[in-house]
Amino acid sequence: MFYDKAKIYIKSGNGGDGMISFRREKFVPFGGPDGGDGGKGGDIIVTVNRHLNSLIKFHRQVHFRAGDGVHGGKANKTGANGETLYLEVPPGTVIRHAETGDLLADLTTEGQEASLLTGGRGGRGNARFANSVNQAPRLAERGEPGEEMWATLELKLIADVGIVGVPNAGKSTLLSVISAARPKIADYPFTTLHPNLGVVSVDDEATMVFADIPGLIEGAAEGVGLGHDFLRHVERTRVLVHLLDGSAAEPLTEWAMINQELAMYDVEMEHKPQLVVLNKLDLPDAIAWEPILAEEIKKADYSFCAISAVTGQGIPEMLRKVQQMLAEAPLPELSQDDEPVVIRAHEEDDAFWIEREGDGWRVHGKKIERIAAMTYFEFEATLNRFQTILEKMGITQALEEAGVKEGDIVYIGDEELEWAE
Repeated sequence: MFYDKAKIYIKSGNGGDGMISFRREKFVPFGGPDGGDGGKGGDIIVTVNRHLNSLIKFHRQVHFRAGDGVHGGKANKTGANGETLYLEVPPGTVIRHAETGDLLADLTTEGQEASLLTGGRGGRGNARFANSVNQAPRLAERGEPGEEMWATLELKLIADVGIVGVPNAGKSTLLSVISAARPKIADYPFTTLHPNLGVVSVDDEATMVFADIPGLIEGAAEGVGLGHDFLRHVERTRVLVHLLDGSAAEPLTEWAMINQELAMYDVEMEHKPQLVVLNKLDLPDAIAWEPILAEEIKKADYSFCAISAVTGQGIPEMLRKVQQMLAEAPLPELSQDDEPVVIRAHEEDDAFWIEREGDGWRVHGKKIERIAAMTYFEFEATLNRFQTILEKMGITQALEEAGVKEGDIVYIGDEELEWAE
């Protein structure tokens, strides 16, 4: 089975907690605060490994977590950072947010990296809060929670040449003849259920990568059959070899139908260089069709040739034509440097909103939820600091206007707080 799609859960590491500590040394009565900061949580980074060709490992393991930061220690010791988790994917992998569908990364070349999730910041120890007014603060922060999400991975094969056509046109047979690939072949439609790659040697130096795209049927662009699963693998090929079934009743009609499906899926497909190849010249029907198709296809300004994948007739000439078309075809539009296309911003969001939840109130907001998760509510100093933040952000006033009363429960993230005047 060819694994070209996967859905995974990823979570970056939590930041380590900052420490509340004071120097305890003989003959140093006022040693002052020495609580260290927590370490930063590990990131989730995706990197390209050209030796991989499927997403099978993401079916064997679905959950991935980076390392957490270590808590701060006494004597101003900063905790160690959490271990960053590197996930290796094959070239041609597109990563999207599973819930929103937003594009996160489009990785195409060896060594590209994309940082999907950033580890949580380490909490500050009480030594960081000391100042001339408060020289012995009992104030520190918990580590910032890591980010988490479900992501979808989709592999789009990167090949020089894509062999397209209707089921049973002989695509797999052709690939097995021109390369060392050994796809499953049988005398019935839809034998090929996943794309196959083969490296074709034209001469001692030049090679081309061919992809046998499983048979397309009418309605493929709308997802009929496995249309979308197959069509996306055609996107990154530079040249198309459109194989026609010489034993078909109307190969010209089938050729027009496949071209229409390609254009409906992506209008750019229509402009890809295409060599139309009539297969099965070992059969009388194909021999009869050859002059008719040659004339009609050349009228449409496409290159044409005829072969027999079984006997090898015409295959060397076909490969030379493909090689020439590749030399003239534009190179794929990839990034100009080693940076992948990454569309994701880790922005601070001051917005919040309030809603009723049971007998209490819930405050939603990225920033305030993060601050609540980083607050030591068991210490009076940190609790007072949190109340000051609520007032500065306007949350206190908003709750009062919403009708909060003393004794009500206010939920912020995972925290439950009792409202007091």
